[in-house]
Amino acid sequence: MTFTKTSQKFGQWADSRANTVFGLGFSSEQQLTKFAEKFQEVKEAARLARDKSQEKIETSSNHSQASSVNGTDDEKASCAGPADTHLKSENDKLKIALTQSAANVKKWEIELQTLRESNARLTSALQESAASVEQWKRQFSLCRDENDRLRNKIDELEEQCSEINREKEKNTQLKRRIEELESELREKETELIDLRKQSEIIPQLMSECEYVSEKLEAAERDNQNLEDKVRSLKTDIEESKYRQRHLKVELKSFLEVLDGKIDDLHDFRRGLSKLGADN
Repeated sequence: MTFTKTSQKFGQWADSRANTVFGLGFSSEQQLTKFAEKFQEVKEAARLARDKSQEKIETSSNHSQASSVNGTDDEKASCAGPADTHLKSENDKLKIALTQSAANVKKWEIELQTLRESNARLTSALQESAASVEQWKRQFSLCRDENDRLRNKIDELEEQCSEINREKEKNTQLKRRIEELESELREKETELIDLRKQSEIIPQLMSECEYVSEKLEAAERDNQNLEDKVRSLKTDIEESKYRQRHLKVELKSFLEVLDGKIDDLHDFRRGLSKLGADN
């Protein structure tokens, strides 16, 4: 039999007589190499023992044939005595060697049977391991698919969270804008109240203007009768006219400013209403 390394951790040998192939797996390449060397040593020792036994058998056979050819007379018997003793000793040694060889063969057969059983167990374990590996591969594939699905789900949730955060930020900005607009609205309402208070003075000014006009007319009528007072009153009349024109100009500019403020306030109200409708 010849031991062959089929891989770094596995070797096998074939028994042609039994038509059987044996194999062993090792945990390391060093153990495999050590086993191969020991296998070769045992094989060589068995070969040497077999050759030596064969030589001893042939020698014994030759001595036996020589003893039968020499005859049975007393002279030959006396000369063959030491040779027979030596042959008997050699035969005893040969028997001991054969006994040891048979014991070694029996031992090797037991070891071989043990190796066969170990090989059968290893083969069964290898098959179970292969089945377990296939099962683990399927479980790993399922776990990997589940992991990919969970990752995709996590990505979707993160995207949704990002959208929610963007919406929250947008709502926060809108709230700040609404607060600013409300503050501006309160300021505009305060200005409008001030303008309304100022507008309440206009009738009084108008009444003063009418009063001045009436007074002017009365003064003009009195001028006809009071020519002596005309000169002194002309100055008052001119001043009154100037004040009247000045008051009318101020009143007109005030009314224009008031109209502009009212228009701005209406535009601001429309913008605020539109912004509230959009939200």
